[in-house]
Amino acid sequence: MPIWFAYTLIVLLVITSVLLTLLILLHRGKGGGLSSMFGGGVSSSLAGSSVAEKNLDRYTVLVGVVWFAAIVGLGLWLRLQMNSGA
Repeated sequence: MPIWFAYTLIVLLVITSVLLTLLILLHRGKGGGLSSMFGGGVSSSLAGSSVAEKNLDRYTVLVGVVWFAAIVGLGLWLRLQMNSGA
């Protein structure tokens, strides 16, 4: 596989790592978290989490899956490079 593939995966890994860190910090914890700073902690419904919290959960899972795929892809690329002797 070409070297640009590895560079693309590394850039994707860095971007998703930063996004994942920010999304996790936005989640509401026991003390409210950073999401309360942006108005996420204002609305509390009796049915559970709000639509904003559900969307935040979806985005976090999506970015986590992309991050995991980048890790696995980079590992497979490195294994192929080691086996090819390049």
